[in-house]
This record gives sequence, C-alpha cells and structure tokens, in this order.
Amino acid sequence: MDHHTHLRKTTATILDEAGLSARAVANQLGHSRPSMTQDVYLGRRVKAPEAAAALEQALADAMDEKRD
Repeated sequence: MDHHTHLRKTTATILDEAGLSARAVANQLGHSRPSMTQDVYLGRRVKAPEAAAALEQALADAMDEKRD
C-alpha cells in the first residue's frame, strides 16, 4: 500500500469518526458512489483498543517532536 492510499484511508476514518455521512466522505475522496467508499474505506472499527491507543500515542509523540 502506498502513501496515497494510506492518506485516503486515514482521511476516510477521521471523517467517519467525526460523524460525517458516507456521502460526505465520498465527496471528499472524489467518489461518485458512497457505496464504493463504504466498501473500501468505512465500516472497519477498532478491534484492539490497546493497539489503537498505542498508535495514537506514537503519532502524538511524533507530532510533538516535530514542533520542538
């Protein structure tokens, strides 16, 4: 998976978690069909909360290091 794909998946996840509709997420990603957005990018929820928390902390730490 390339950086572009990762960015698109991250964008879709952030927008989904923010409560945007599948149509709004599809529009942002340039998809004509929300069903395609849902099939490819949405509907996957955290299976391991501790893993998600560790990733979020690592990202926050990396962002803090960049600011310093």
